[in-house]
Amino acid sequence: MQILVFNGGSSSLSYKVFDLQNGQKVNLLLKGKAYRVGVKGTEASYIENKWNGNIDKEIVDIPDHRSAARMAADFIVSRGIRVDAIGHRFVHGGDHFKRSLIIDNDILLKIKECLPLAPLHNPISYSIIQEAMSGFKDIPHYLVIDSAFHSTIEPKAYHYPLPVKVIERFKFRKFGFHGISYSYICDQMPKLINIASEKLNMIVCHLGTGGASVMAVKNGVSVDTSMGFSPNSGLIMSTRSGDIDPAILLYLAKNSGMGPAEIEAILNNKSGLQGISGFSSDITDIISHMNDEAVEERAKLAFEMYIHRLKSYIGSYIMILQGRLNALVFTDDVGVGNPLIREKVCEPLAWAGIKIDKVKNNEAKNDRATFLQSPLSKVDIVSVPTDEELMICLEGGNLLGGKQ
Repeated sequence: MQILVFNGGSSSLSYKVFDLQNGQKVNLLLKGKAYRVGVKGTEASYIENKWNGNIDKEIVDIPDHRSAARMAADFIVSRGIRVDAIGHRFVHGGDHFKRSLIIDNDILLKIKECLPLAPLHNPISYSIIQEAMSGFKDIPHYLVIDSAFHSTIEPKAYHYPLPVKVIERFKFRKFGFHGISYSYICDQMPKLINIASEKLNMIVCHLGTGGASVMAVKNGVSVDTSMGFSPNSGLIMSTRSGDIDPAILLYLAKNSGMGPAEIEAILNNKSGLQGISGFSSDITDIISHMNDEAVEERAKLAFEMYIHRLKSYIGSYIMILQGRLNALVFTDDVGVGNPLIREKVCEPLAWAGIKIDKVKNNEAKNDRATFLQSPLSKVDIVSVPTDEELMICLEGGNLLGGKQ
């Protein structure tokens, strides 16, 4: 069975085609990624495909994720690659979706009901599903739910301090996200540091080009994470604010003349790095302009705020884990691709036994797991590229094993 996996981030679209044999043996046939999808900045968007030893890169305007999915599908079809099923990452299933499932007309209606839960990601996933189902009509499509992974979080961490009646009516709670990526890291880390999963304590920083979050793992399971009821809480992200005083939203609602839709657009599309810097939502772009006289002050502020918020969460999770920490992990595009961020985050953490080796850090490759700690560090520091698409493929094998 050959499975195409679509994985839409807030400003990117990854896709891979796997040959899955007997539900376990996996061969990667093709992979690609569309970068800077819908991003406003100083660098152009582009799409890159890696197939049969070749790299095909095209600098092209990619206005939205549906366009990116169409480009990916066109490339796959043009190379004569067969697709038997398509897996889709879906960020926020709320109470509708708590497990992976095959998409049918009833599920499509429920997907539409979930769009407001993650206004940046869920509509993206829905648009990709629409495009994929229009281009590949006669094969099964399935959902893998990102929020399902954090079901191990206890009420003391997921419950919000709101009236019981409000909680019960609206089902407010911390869901947490990036669960597919975190499940991959939790699968890989015991092998990398030779610790049994049920004894593993670690902090994982999933730092993407769009979304970003942190998770605390105790005895192999998630016990807390920075994202909450929506993916907007927690860290400063590309265009999302992360944590802010809720009174700011009330003040805007009362005094700005803006309605809920406008305020929501500010929180999700105009804040974060984009809002602070005023010129880009891309942290790499911002770092490259920190010595540019025209935008230097705003670029430095955006970078420093990004680091400050990340350190704050790591410090709090060290306390939650009572200082018993085996590893600090960095993953996803920014996490594995930006040594300056790793360095600045780790520098002040010597008190927790975390000491980074600057040479190892600067020489780390972004396509393989790399240990970054100095010999004096009591905690492993590891850069691990994630593979959400592989996890989605394997889940598809479980769902469709008896149908193909």
